[in-house]
Amino acid sequence: MDWLSLFLFWLAVVTLLGVVSTCLEFAWGHRKVKTLRELPLLDEKGAPKVSVIAAGRNEERNVEEAARSLLSLDYPNYEVILVNDRSTDRTGEILDRLAAENPRLRVVHIKHLPTGWLGKNHALQHGADAATGEFLLFTDADIVMEPTSLRRAVRFMQEANVDHLAAGPNVTVRGAWLNVFCVGFAVFFAMFVKPWKVSNPRSQAHIGVGAFNLIRAEVYRNIGGHRAIAMRVDDDLKLGKLVKKNEFRQDCVAGRGMIFVEWYASVGDAVRGLTKNMFAGMEFSVPMVVGSTLAMLAFLVFPFVGAFITSGWTQLLFTVVALALWGLACSSAHYNGIRWFYGLGFPLAAVMFLFILWRSTLVTLKNNGVNWRGTHYPLKELRANKV
Repeated sequence: MDWLSLFLFWLAVVTLLGVVSTCLEFAWGHRKVKTLRELPLLDEKGAPKVSVIAAGRNEERNVEEAARSLLSLDYPNYEVILVNDRSTDRTGEILDRLAAENPRLRVVHIKHLPTGWLGKNHALQHGADAATGEFLLFTDADIVMEPTSLRRAVRFMQEANVDHLAAGPNVTVRGAWLNVFCVGFAVFFAMFVKPWKVSNPRSQAHIGVGAFNLIRAEVYRNIGGHRAIAMRVDDDLKLGKLVKKNEFRQDCVAGRGMIFVEWYASVGDAVRGLTKNMFAGMEFSVPMVVGSTLAMLAFLVFPFVGAFITSGWTQLLFTVVALALWGLACSSAHYNGIRWFYGLGFPLAAVMFLFILWRSTLVTLKNNGVNWRGTHYPLKELRANKV
């Protein structure tokens, strides 16, 4: 056996062990994470006040539906604070009209972005500063919630003595290619975050979800709020990291059937939207991007190639790995409310993920920063905000 054949054989062995371990962890983890819709409702008597906070810039397409869903929550004691972050479309006009109809809604208009802040983070901090609730629910301006979702989440936090609860949304995806990529993205996110571990105070695993970050107001202020992550593009995830770093309790639930969002309208929108995030997820580190690329190619892409170009035991091992990865992707698709067969496109999703990662890296380096909704954020300032 020559050196290349020997290398491929041991690569197949190591990959098989890793993939089997991952499959078992996913199977255990999916059972461990509770589903929001299955949690009991909070008794209306004595319900703590919750401030629901969302920020939007040029969201006229979705903001009214999202705002009305927040105003229709079946919760006895809450306020809604929607922050219009320098919008140039009809977002502010729509929000003011809704506020005139419903006194529960407070609208904050931001005209100027101070130095050292990302627009969204500054807007959310502005909303939090105006909040009077014992709990703060940070969400996005395009999220639609089932009316009982907040009552279920608050009761769970109280009974489990949790300080921060994140909930993954039910993602609406259009088109076959976008569904394929969404399945792959869900697998990669779970591999990276490990949601089933975040409740363990001894684990460094942490989570935050822009669609639903519910946190005790006292804890939010204790960890520095969004001021501590003022220049983080991945602010939702880093808010969760601050919670764990400061030794507060965290958990997550699956929001299937309760929290809804249209992810992206097309593959092109997904590529453009994630370009601002991917390099940030790698801490703006080129070596980390290179290492992640090599690992993904070796363990998540090459097995599908190795099953055809190798022979003997090596081919058998790579075939088993490929089948296991397909099984993992199909089961993850079903778990996330997506038709299982989109998981068969997993290797294509992995390649697309790497393309976006490198596009994000090169575009950010070329522009010396991130361009997001009409504002340029310098790379030096983004890198300086370490969490």
